[in-house]
This record gives sequence, C-alpha cells and structure tokens, in this order.
Amino acid sequence: MTPVAIDMSAFEKCRVLVVGDLMIDEYVWGTVDRISPEAPVQVVAVDREEYTLGGAGNVVNNLAALGASVSVAGVIGPGPDGDRLMARFAELNTRTEGIVREPDRPTTRKTRILAGHQQVLRIDRETRRDISEETFSQLTAFVERILSQTDVVLVSDYGKGLITRRFLGQLTESAARIGIPVIGDPKGVDFTKYAGVTLLTPNQKEAGLASGVEIVDEESRNRAAERLLSTAGIDHLLITCGQEGMVLYEKEKPPFRIRSEAKQVFDVSGAGDTVAAVFGLAVAAGRTFAEAASLANTAAGIVVGKLGTATVSRAELAAALRRFPDEGSRKYKSLAEMAEVVRSLKGSGKTIVLTNGCFDLLHAGHIQLFSAAREMGDVLVAAIDDDPSVRKLKGPGRPVLKARERVRILSALDSIDYVVVFATEELDRLIEVLRPDVLAKGSNYASEEVAGHGVVERIGGRVALIPVTEAVSSTGIINSIREG
Repeated sequence: MTPVAIDMSAFEKCRVLVVGDLMIDEYVWGTVDRISPEAPVQVVAVDREEYTLGGAGNVVNNLAALGASVSVAGVIGPGPDGDRLMARFAELNTRTEGIVREPDRPTTRKTRILAGHQQVLRIDRETRRDISEETFSQLTAFVERILSQTDVVLVSDYGKGLITRRFLGQLTESAARIGIPVIGDPKGVDFTKYAGVTLLTPNQKEAGLASGVEIVDEESRNRAAERLLSTAGIDHLLITCGQEGMVLYEKEKPPFRIRSEAKQVFDVSGAGDTVAAVFGLAVAAGRTFAEAASLANTAAGIVVGKLGTATVSRAELAAALRRFPDEGSRKYKSLAEMAEVVRSLKGSGKTIVLTNGCFDLLHAGHIQLFSAAREMGDVLVAAIDDDPSVRKLKGPGRPVLKARERVRILSALDSIDYVVVFATEELDRLIEVLRPDVLAKGSNYASEEVAGHGVVERIGGRVALIPVTEAVSSTGIINSIREG
C-alpha cells in the first residue's frame, strides 16, 4: 500500500489519552580502566548522567513531537524520580491531572551503565504489585471525566501493576459507551486481559507466546493471529514484524501486509511506542485501520534509522509520505530537534563535526570542505546563517539564495548528515547545543580567528582548519556574474 497522504496539521486537533506504566530511564556514561580490588568487577568512573522518559512516557514523547494534545493517566511515587517525570511532562505541555502519587510506591527507574560505548549493567528499581484501591478509584474517576474530551486512548502496559484486568475492563467499558477507540500495547502471555480493547499491537514474539503458536513463517503467523482473534476478545490485531514490516488482522477480512520502509536499521529501541502513537493519531484523525497501519509503518521505518530511543517529527513523516521525498525535510532540523539528535549520537559514542557559513552559492571549495570535514568524524552538521545574518555579513542583495533553497542544496550532499539554520549572534548557543567534537573551517582562517573557537575548546572540542586549494569564493562568483 502506498503511504497514505495526511495533513500533519490535523494532529494538532487530536486529543489523546495515554494510560500506562510511567518510568524514568537513567543513562550513566563513564570509562573503565581497572578492575575492582574488592571483587572481579569493572570500576566505572562516571562522566555524566542523563534522565529521559521511559515506558508510557515515551509514547507521550512521540505524540508531543507530532503536535497532539496529550493527557496522561498513571501512577508514580514520591521523591526526585517522580519530580523528574512531572517536570518533563510540563516541558511537553502534557496534562498530568491523571497521574497519581502513591506514597509507598517507587517511581520505576531503569538505570543503564555504559562504558566504552557498551552497556555493562542495568539496574531496575520498581514494584510490580497492583495499584492500591484508592489509586484505582482516583484513576477511574479521572478516566470518566476525561473520556468525553478524548479522541483515542492508548494503553501502554509494561506489567508494573497499573494495567490490571479490573482497571482495563472498566476503561474499555467506559470508552465503548461513548464510542472511543482503545489501542493497547500488551504485556505478558494472557491476552484475554485485553478483552474489549479495539486493537492490540504486539510484536511477533509476543503474539507467538500469547497464542501458543511458534511463528516461523507467514502461515504460522496467520494461525497465531487467528487464534488470538478468536480467544482474546478482540477484533483487530496489528503484529509488528521488525524488518519485515507489519500485518493487520481483522475478523472476517484477509490479512493486510505492509512491507518495512526502513532503508537502514540502527536501533529498534522505542519503535513500538512510535507505532502505537502514530497509529493512534491517525485513527483519531479519522483514518481507517489500514491507513493508520501504513502511516505507523512509515514512521517506524524512520525511527529505527536513528540511534537510541527516538521520535519522528512531522517534517520527517511528511517527507517520507511524498512519492519523491525531499531530503531537505529529513536532514533539516531545528535547534531543539538537534538537541535530541545530539543526545542520541553522544550516547552512542559518535563523533560530531560542525561546519558553519553562509554557503550562498556553492562552489568547488565548499565541496572540498564538506568532504574533508566528514572524514573527521561520524556525523557532519552544516549550520547556515539565516537570511538577515547573510545580509548583515555580505551586504545588500545577499543572500542570492534564500535559506530554504540553501538547506535543500546542502541536504542533497551525501557528505552532510544534518542542516541547521541559525542567526549569527546565536553561534555560541548553537555550539553549546551541538557540542561538536570538531569545528571545521577552511584554512583561509587562523584558529584564533574562527568565530566560536573559545566555546568549542571550553566544551572539550577542537578547531580543525582544512586546506582550501580552490582559489574561489561565492562573493567573487556573484560579483563576476553581476559585472557580466
């Protein structure tokens, strides 16, 4: 099926309720250079720590990135981890009236210790006991109030005691009464718990375990789906199959197979959250299940091509839906989006190279600069001055090419991975966000003359001057044209 066209601005009108297990993902990066004298274990010298939304919170993150209006229902504990969750939700403009704090319950935290670009240990702080009776009453009362202001409900079950059979039964009954679809991402092997859910989104392994059918090919997958549809009390099933795409099963309809669109798979972390979020948004926007599945498949193909748990932006999704995608939409990032990209890249040990300039009419010297700069690291970011900055730097009549055109031209170059537009006076902030390991410039500068060199060196990076052998400049070419 050709990816369905959709107006991304429609997502801003969609009201989504996310019900699920909330958790904090903690990442601790460090180095290892010795073994402990106390036991045969590695000693990790911690360099930095970072906290991100995990579990159902990552579904919220995906929805917020696409512009939806999101409400959350879940349970957390007291203390700093619960505070971190609430602060992050506030940054995403998420409604949190449905989050209940249980005094004697820890906020689920998964700590990953990474050294030498490898995960050496994971520590889980959690409880799996069912929510208290008081929490159950508060959550069901909230759900009853919010459903009339909701277009779709997404249930994200991680088996931490929130999504009980009783709570889910009351939720689906209330949603069915007013015609609100409920989409569930399941956990465990007993799918009868999800009876009444409109659609479930298990991966292939989960579907096999829940059905008791070992899935080894298309025929066994179809048998597993048929068994789940007949025994679990659900009418729709979307089985995600990794690099093979996904298959939509509906009672009394043939399976609807959607091939994967991922060109390259770096990391499948959080891909299921992206599928649930985009599928739910598409349904809320009035699309059929087949159309929603196709859109979710397109989004999954984008997110697995990124490092770490990532989201997909509206620009990326819109570009992927075009028959001839505009690479400019994929590579161009706002500074806020680049902050998230940099987090993933740094967490994976990637070396970031930055080069910046007006790039108003490319020439051979620029191409030489980009190619050489790309060889200095894993990722090259090209930052271009916005139109007012170019006019200020170069004078009246400049730029010849507007920022949008320059973005598209640079994005067409294989040597460039990301393009950012910035104002000249914001260069220091740009560097602080991107935290480049290398700032690459042409050798027509001296290191101390390179704008931003002080900030780069302060954060531990360096300035690299690339020999420019082409005696040519954009200004010279433009002046020659003007002079005939």
